[in-house]
Amino acid sequence: MTRTLGCAVVGALALLAPQNGAIALAAVSCESLASLTLPATTVTSAAIVAAGAFTGPDAPPANPGGAQPNAAGASSLFATLPAFCRVTATLKPSSDSDIKVEVWLPQSGWNGKFLGVPNGGWGGTISYPGLARAIGRGYAAASTDTGHVGTAGDASFALGHPEKVTDFAYRAVHEMTVQAKAIVTAFYGNAARLSYWSGCSTAARQGLKEAQRFPADFDGIIAGAPANYMTHLSAHKLWVPQAVAKDPSSFPGEKLVAIHKAVLDACDALDGVSDGVLEDPSVCTFDPKTIQCSGEDTPMCLTAQQVEMVRRITSPSKNPRTGADVFPGFEPGGELGWRGFDAPQLISNSHFKYIVFKNPDWDFTTLDYDKDIALADQQDGGELNAIDPNLRPFFNRGGKLLMYHGWSDPLVSPRNSINYYSSVLAVLGGKAAVHDSIRLFMVPGMFHCAGGDGTWSFDALGALEQWVEQKKAPDRIAASRLTKGVVDRTRPLCPYPQTARYNGTGSTDDEASFVCRAP
Repeated sequence: MTRTLGCAVVGALALLAPQNGAIALAAVSCESLASLTLPATTVTSAAIVAAGAFTGPDAPPANPGGAQPNAAGASSLFATLPAFCRVTATLKPSSDSDIKVEVWLPQSGWNGKFLGVPNGGWGGTISYPGLARAIGRGYAAASTDTGHVGTAGDASFALGHPEKVTDFAYRAVHEMTVQAKAIVTAFYGNAARLSYWSGCSTAARQGLKEAQRFPADFDGIIAGAPANYMTHLSAHKLWVPQAVAKDPSSFPGEKLVAIHKAVLDACDALDGVSDGVLEDPSVCTFDPKTIQCSGEDTPMCLTAQQVEMVRRITSPSKNPRTGADVFPGFEPGGELGWRGFDAPQLISNSHFKYIVFKNPDWDFTTLDYDKDIALADQQDGGELNAIDPNLRPFFNRGGKLLMYHGWSDPLVSPRNSINYYSSVLAVLGGKAAVHDSIRLFMVPGMFHCAGGDGTWSFDALGALEQWVEQKKAPDRIAASRLTKGVVDRTRPLCPYPQTARYNGTGSTDDEASFVCRAP
């Protein structure tokens, strides 16, 4: 492995492209970082990785909390990496903490910025694909296992370890950010001029928690489909399985395609274009009773029990005593993502087993949507939940928050993002007061973080960079739909509550044919 470059330029910085602040070479050797002294931190290794030489873990685990390349895709990604300094460290901010962190530093061509690389589900692993994508864009980057080793669907690490719950909730990301920035400064001789966070699902919850609790950590945050109301989200994901457990025949699993077709027949043209996607599902008033079987049960109609189940899926879960909403329901148009709704989701089931009830044998069918959710909220005390709407400290120092959510998301109900966005506006004085600090983009037809029938591929980080660095707020974001890896449709994503409307001329598969309009 090459180690001469850093040594040859000790005390010297070669600048590239002054307009974007790119710094070409390091100020000290990578290996010298192994002796760096940082609070509650042990640097366990520091070495140069040659261009294309990183292989990563043998099989990155599946990530139910967000999109992630498969093993083959990750290997291809690693093969394109430039040479970088790889630093590993262990952080112990508490007596029961064991937070593993990796910091990757481009050996040359650093863009002068830092990117926090997030996790999915219950964490438990370093995100190597995320680190690779970050340094591929010239960033210095860091990722953490959030303080434990495990799979994204398993919260068993929490049993008997309250400090590890705190680490997962927020401390691991914050401590990683603080110590990683110190490592960046030591290596390049300059502090990062800007810091960003970009994540979806649990990773978005981490970003919102940073903005709420540590407003100085990042200058810009991307929060896609945030799982930020964890106590209520976990309960909601058990809402349908509880009902199915009582009547398995009520779940219309084999009829989801038929339901989706009926929804499109009823609502697809409401936005002026029949394209297989609902631009704004909130205006769709589809009633599943319209396809209830009038006689024999067939694959193209619903039984009375299945009609009620579709209504349950698309309605909020509720407190049976007060009638208050627990968490919003899922939207019409996303029916193809409902497969598996009849079984308890691992992340949610694990939450109640190991964090709320501390009982691995707990049975999800016993969940009480009144007292048990109150217990979950009380026990959490704002650790896992990231729902504080007061982002004034973050905004006052110039922080920008770019949120997005797929309207067809089958994991985190889309209106959760609308609810949080609306709460921020309500607390901070309305849209006019914070429009230069927060934007929400609802993505028609997109599933959880990626995929779906809509235009789900877009450069959120690029939009955030322009917002923070060029003061160009995103009034629309160009998005594409990929079919078998090929772009076959482009559309604009519009800041909520605006939607994309066809201007009457040109191709309906071309972004240029659409304008963003208020409802």
